[in-house]
Amino acid sequence: MSLHPQAQALLELFKGLPSPGPGTDAVQLRAQMQMPPPAAPEPVGHCEDRRIPGPGGEIPLRIYTPAGTGPFPLLMFFHGGGFVICDLDSHDSTCRALCNEAQAVVVSVDYRLAPEHPYPAAPEDCFAATLWAAEHAASLHADSARLGVAGDSAGGCLAAVVAQMARDRNALSIGFQGLIYPVTHYAFDTASYRENGEGYFLTEASMRWFWDQYLQTPAAGAEAYASPLRAASLRGLPAAAVLTAGYDPLRDEGRAYADALRAAGVDVDYRCFDSQFHGFAGMLAMIDEAREALRWIAGHFRRAVDR
Repeated sequence: MSLHPQAQALLELFKGLPSPGPGTDAVQLRAQMQMPPPAAPEPVGHCEDRRIPGPGGEIPLRIYTPAGTGPFPLLMFFHGGGFVICDLDSHDSTCRALCNEAQAVVVSVDYRLAPEHPYPAAPEDCFAATLWAAEHAASLHADSARLGVAGDSAGGCLAAVVAQMARDRNALSIGFQGLIYPVTHYAFDTASYRENGEGYFLTEASMRWFWDQYLQTPAAGAEAYASPLRAASLRGLPAAAVLTAGYDPLRDEGRAYADALRAAGVDVDYRCFDSQFHGFAGMLAMIDEAREALRWIAGHFRRAVDR
C-alpha cells in the first residue's frame, strides 16, 4: 500500500527538521525539537501537573481526568522520543485524546532522559510512577483495579517493560498494555529496517544514535528491560494491543513482540496502519488516522480492564 496522501505531505514538510545521528548533541536537539503548545488544546475535565518522589529525584507528572464522575480506569502513559527527547508537552495532545476516548484518568510520566540518565533510569522511573499512581488512585478519582500502561515508540518499550517489571517483582496488577509502534529489540536487522530505514521521518541512523545515547554498553541491549523481546518468558503478562505503521523501521519488531506475546498465551490484538509512518498517531491535527489509532488503543484498554 502506498503512503497516505496526508503522510506524504507531512514527510515533505519534515525534510527540513533536524535528524539525529553521529555527532548530534542531545541538549541542542531537544531545543531544536521544542514545539509550541496548540492554541486550543482538546478539553478534558481536569488537567494538573504534579511532582512525585522517584528513584533518582522528583518525577514530573501530568494528570488528565475526564469530565464526569469517577472512579475512572487508570492509564499510565510514557512518551516516545528515543529515550532522549520529548516531554509532557510534546505528547499533551495524545494524552488528552486518550483521556477522552478511553474515559480514563491518564497519567503522563516525564521520566529521566538519556544520555544524562542512561538505561535503566527511564524504566525505573516509569515503574515507580506506576506504583505511585496505583497507590494514590483514590485521590486521582481512579480505580487501581482497572490499570493499564501505554506509550509510543520508546514509550511503547517502557510500557512493555513496566508490564514485565510488575510481573517479575509481583508488585502490582496491570490489566493492559497499549504499545504504539514500540521499540522492542536492540537490533537493526529486520525487513522493515531495510525497507524504511531512510526517507520516512525515523531513520536507521537516528535509531542507532538513540540506542547509543540510551545504553551505557551495547551488552545492556540484550537485557529484557532494555529489549522486551529478549525476555526469557512473556507468560503472565497483561492483555496487549500493539499498533504499528507500514512505513516504519520499527514495524517488524512491533509485530514480532505481538507474535511472541500471543505464543506465550497472552491475549493480543495487532493492527498495522499500512499507509502511515512512525509517529503518525501523535499528529492529531494533521493526520486523520491518528484519532482512529488512539481510539483503537483506548477501546482495547477499556475492554481489557472492564472485564
